[in-house]
Amino acid sequence: MSKKDVPGEGRCRAVIEGIYPAVDGGRFPAKRAAGDRLVVEADVFGDGHDTLRCMLRYRREEAAAWTEAEMRFEDNDRWRGEFEVGAPGRCRYTVTAWVDVFLTWRKDFAKRVEPSDVALALQSGAELVAQAAARAKGADARTLSGIADKLKGAGKLEARQELALGDELLTLMNRYPDRSFADTYSPELRLTVDPRRARCSAWYEMFPRSTADAPGRHGTFRDCEMRLPYVAELGFDVLYLPPIHPIGRVNRKGRNNALKATPDDPGSPWAIGSHEGGHKAVNPALGTLDDFRRLVSAARELGIEVALDIAFQCAPDHPYVQQHPQWFRWRPDGTVQYAENPPKKYEDIYPFNFECDDWPALWQELKSVFTFWVEHGVTIFRVDNPHTKPFAFWEWLIAEIQRDHPEAMFLSEAFTRPKVMHRLAKIGFTQSYTYFPWRNTKLELSDYFSELASHASREYFRPNHWPNTPDILTAYLQHGGRPAFMTRLVLAATLGANYGIYGPAFEHCENVPREPGSEEYRNSEKYEVRFWDLAKPDSLRTLVAAVNRARRENPALQQEWNIQFIPVDNDELICYTKYTNDRSNVVIMVVNLDPHHRQSGWLEVPLDQLGIDRERSYEVEDLLSGTSYLWQGARNYVELNPQACPAHVFKVIKRLRSERDFENFA
Repeated sequence: MSKKDVPGEGRCRAVIEGIYPAVDGGRFPAKRAAGDRLVVEADVFGDGHDTLRCMLRYRREEAAAWTEAEMRFEDNDRWRGEFEVGAPGRCRYTVTAWVDVFLTWRKDFAKRVEPSDVALALQSGAELVAQAAARAKGADARTLSGIADKLKGAGKLEARQELALGDELLTLMNRYPDRSFADTYSPELRLTVDPRRARCSAWYEMFPRSTADAPGRHGTFRDCEMRLPYVAELGFDVLYLPPIHPIGRVNRKGRNNALKATPDDPGSPWAIGSHEGGHKAVNPALGTLDDFRRLVSAARELGIEVALDIAFQCAPDHPYVQQHPQWFRWRPDGTVQYAENPPKKYEDIYPFNFECDDWPALWQELKSVFTFWVEHGVTIFRVDNPHTKPFAFWEWLIAEIQRDHPEAMFLSEAFTRPKVMHRLAKIGFTQSYTYFPWRNTKLELSDYFSELASHASREYFRPNHWPNTPDILTAYLQHGGRPAFMTRLVLAATLGANYGIYGPAFEHCENVPREPGSEEYRNSEKYEVRFWDLAKPDSLRTLVAAVNRARRENPALQQEWNIQFIPVDNDELICYTKYTNDRSNVVIMVVNLDPHHRQSGWLEVPLDQLGIDRERSYEVEDLLSGTSYLWQGARNYVELNPQACPAHVFKVIKRLRSERDFENFA
């Protein structure tokens, strides 16, 4: 048989399979944030009993050279390796493995006892070392060559044996292995590295037009700038603004979504575009582009990034409708098809027709909307209803933007079917809204967040939890009063690493629906300008600030996958813990899910898992109230009055070592 009849290199004996993470077999990238470590596992094995070596290879997508990290054998042919992902951008990684001739020789050599066997094996080993010397350079080459001479020389057998099994030779041979018959997994796998804020962030949504310091006045970007210290005091690091563009006048909606608007009604910010401009313009009532840039700069000085809402839809008087009529669907009566979700009708919104013949130009224009705002200092975008636009469009657009601006982040506002939500995350959205608003019971919450933390989808689906939005006022908030808002705040902020609130409606406990059974707010800011008294005495601002301070000061709360639910003998209480890998930071949360009644119970602390000594008392401090408690053993009593505060956020701050410590604590 000739060599050309043999498929590939038949001397590659290593098998590589079962690589994790590999999202859809490598079709989509996994995700990490800057500074994280990517842990990669693979099944690696070969025929027979020879010894394998396995390397994790990784590189920046724009780089040609690979960096390698040794993978270690775990169990049952499973290998593991890891590397730090570095700065935002895109990476590639794969696994390469080979049968290592020297390590196989060394393993067998260590078992030889007969002098004649040892002497003969040393000759074989010397040849392998000489070959490595030819691959090496400089001092390493000279050292290896000298060792090869000694191994095959006439010195004492015991000394040559010791040299062959020594650490120096092992280190050098591992440095210059024979990889002639190495096999590398294909295809290369991809990794998106996002900014650190992608992994842990706290979002605050507010309408710029409702930021005036007196009733009856339309707010401006300058008013938003004056509001920044308040947002910083609350502890948020992302300020999310609904659309800031000119608002259409044709078919403008009135208050409470009325079909007819009065001359004074400002309309919905999501009805984008008028004679004053479209998606690359600002509503003149808010100010100028220079005012907006100043707001972005002032926010950044306080550690806050401004996020913009991008909604790809148009008011009937948007310039696109006249300039590019081919981008819309036209009905037989000569009018443009407005948005509908029967029985709901959105006469003030025209959706784009992504199936039009001019779709390439449409794609390019919509991409230019993002680049325009990036050039004006915005790198975080909340995308409205992305599930109503083609997946291929978003995959292309996000890759295009992040190629030039790897710091850009995209939040998917898609409250839709699970597979659709997950597809959007796979194709590039940095974060995703979740079903959290409608998960209320202990079982619902524990099942859902266990899934988010442990399912393979965590490699690409990065959740962002919101207890309320301008479109979502849940029944729990409507009927639970102030305690319900406190409960949902603590849950959103501590169950996940990314969360947000729509304020000041949230901290003011706004909970009146437009009508019974609706999740729409009465007197919604979507359709009118509101005035908010930030000094209102019953505001939750103090609790919000305490929760965000706890998140900021405790690394355990800045992670998503480290959650463990703790048994507690009351279904109205939910208890869970988060901790860092080294157990230097341990936080335990207990939340009363009943907004109307005091609840109590006994919880079971997993002492061993949290690194707490079973034989000693330990102190926990409630980061919300500042109160400390002394606990003993695993079983401890808790009681929560929802009218006061329905939650504990306990930090394990000290292990008490003796009775004297106990007395000092008391």
